Amino acid sequence: MSETAIRRYAGLSGLVASLLIVIQVPLYFIYETPPDWDVLTRSLLGITGCTVYIVYFVGLRQLIRHVDPAYDWVAGIVQNAGLLWVAMVFVPQSMEVGAAITVDHDIDTTMEGPFAGAQYLMQGAVSRLLMGLFLIALGIAVSRLGLLPRWVARSAYVLAAVNLAFLPAVYFGDDAADFYSAQGWGTTASMGALWSLWTLAVSVSLLRGARRTAPAAPGAGTAAVVAPTQ
Repeated sequence: MSETAIRRYAGLSGLVASLLIVIQVPLYFIYETPPDWDVLTRSLLGITGCTVYIVYFVGLRQLIRHVDPAYDWVAGIVQNAGLLWVAMVFVPQSMEVGAAITVDHDIDTTMEGPFAGAQYLMQGAVSRLLMGLFLIALGIAVSRLGLLPRWVARSAYVLAAVNLAFLPAVYFGDDAADFYSAQGWGTTASMGALWSLWTLAVSVSLLRGARRTAPAAPGAGTAAVVAPTQ
């Protein structure tokens, strides 16, 4: 597959996945005790978005390998950290839906129900660790290979530091209304929103890069135009 096609597929999948998560996040805040339809809708948006993210993570690995096969180990970290993060999202989303369906009254499925406590590490510390690993690996690949603009690497390092800064939140209780707690809205929902907005910007950059690396017309004198790294 050509570099142009890899950039296009990765960019489109990242764009779609990011938009789905951007739509999902506000559904966690519109009700103090969400009705079942809210829990089911936001969970369906979440698992659909994460399924599309699989294409995005695999695409990033292929792009890194295409630019420089010697960085396959970094590409593998990018892909595997991303895929494990997807798995960490699938499980608590399934738990939330299960609680909403089986309990006969409306509850806050992030804090109540038979599966609430099991979600804390998956939606909090484990997800933050996996995101941090993904972002650091991608930042290294971008800064060394110039496959995306330099702001992607710089912002990836900053976002990785923000993710890792939420690890000690496990010591501050489990109140979802608190910003900094094991299940707090800062640790979970706000990080999901920040991540999706960042991915949205990176996906747009991938799509712009696909246009710049598209094969030139016959007789144009060059086979492709290299995307700038500034």
